[in-house]
Amino acid sequence: MGLTYRRAGVDELLALRHVVLRPGLERAAAEFDGDHEPTSRHFGAFLTPTGDNVGCVSFMRRPWESAPAHQLRGMATRPDLARRGIGRALLGFAERALVEETGVRLLWCNARVEAAPFYQKMGWAIVSEPFDVPGVGPHFLMLRR
Repeated sequence: MGLTYRRAGVDELLALRHVVLRPGLERAAAEFDGDHEPTSRHFGAFLTPTGDNVGCVSFMRRPWESAPAHQLRGMATRPDLARRGIGRALLGFAERALVEETGVRLLWCNARVEAAPFYQKMGWAIVSEPFDVPGVGPHFLMLRR
């Protein structure tokens, strides 16, 4: 299976976000505040040669305790391809691209509790007690410096 990792337009990622992160809700629920801000960055993993989107992650420019930072949002991998390293490779690609493009290294996110071990393996740290995101479920606040 060939994959291409690249910057993407948010519209290329919405179908995957919807299926994985907001199943059963309207497609509009997969659109996030900040998606269309000029400082937001979207990245995807795409099958070669079909171009099908199989992984996605977005970063919005949001400060962390007044320091310049990016908030990770909307990370997903197509379920039938999960646990094959796509998310790991995509997140690594996106983190490097963000630093190269913006010089900002500080990243944070509200991670689903079940996704926290993945982020920890990628060097992120849990910095909160669990909290509930209404309609989505329990999360941790996580940070990568």
